[in-house]
Amino acid sequence: MPLIDSSDDDLEAFDTVCLRLGGFDERITTEWADGYLTALAAGPCALDLDAALPRLAGDAFARAFADPEDEAMARRALQSRMRVLANHLDPEALLDDPEALRLQPLVLEFDDAERQVLQQEAGRDDGEAAQLLTGALWAEGFADALEDFAAELEPPGDVEGDARARFDDLVDQIVVLMLPQDSPQLQAHAQTSWEGQLPTREDLIDAACLAIQDLRLWWLDHAPRPATRRVVPTPGRNDPCPCGSGLKFKKCHGKAA
Repeated sequence: MPLIDSSDDDLEAFDTVCLRLGGFDERITTEWADGYLTALAAGPCALDLDAALPRLAGDAFARAFADPEDEAMARRALQSRMRVLANHLDPEALLDDPEALRLQPLVLEFDDAERQVLQQEAGRDDGEAAQLLTGALWAEGFADALEDFAAELEPPGDVEGDARARFDDLVDQIVVLMLPQDSPQLQAHAQTSWEGQLPTREDLIDAACLAIQDLRLWWLDHAPRPATRRVVPTPGRNDPCPCGSGLKFKKCHGKAA
């Protein structure tokens, strides 16, 4: 499937929706929402907007878009971004070229100087300053979706051993974006995943995107399987009733039919 991306108009509309939602729920930003929707797109089954909205936005959506025309605009913007993410994570395209980086996240870039100025101007503490790391809010949105949709996005209970460890490793490569650059946890991650070399933010973001693509493919082999149903053909009206009564079906369990 050819790669598609959001147009400038689509991105502006998505940004507008997220800004308005953020006025009623402070956790919602454009970057956070994109990470949240990415987690849903990477899961075992497609979740439509109606399924996503209650947990993504709570009552903020109804409050921010009470006008029907506004609501329709907001839905179009969110659905457009969801379609793009579904395209980026199309399993056939990923299988055709597993090494290709298709996912293009919406992340804000901060250099050290910008981060320091923003931290000083807003009086942020160290925890809040960590959110200014490029990709941190996006990863936080991804992690929040995993928590909000645990029933849908957690592996089934029978997934164990190497398969479960692989899932956990892929998720770790995403949530590591939330760690400050000088944190001991990131240092440990660098030792195990980067041969001791501290990766750049760009390296970490690319690795997170590839991990999400691999997660989409992981679910192809480990998605919950529907219960097997035994379909019994309906007997003809003059056939013996399958209950064993000896009566014709039409005079026994076929009466209701």
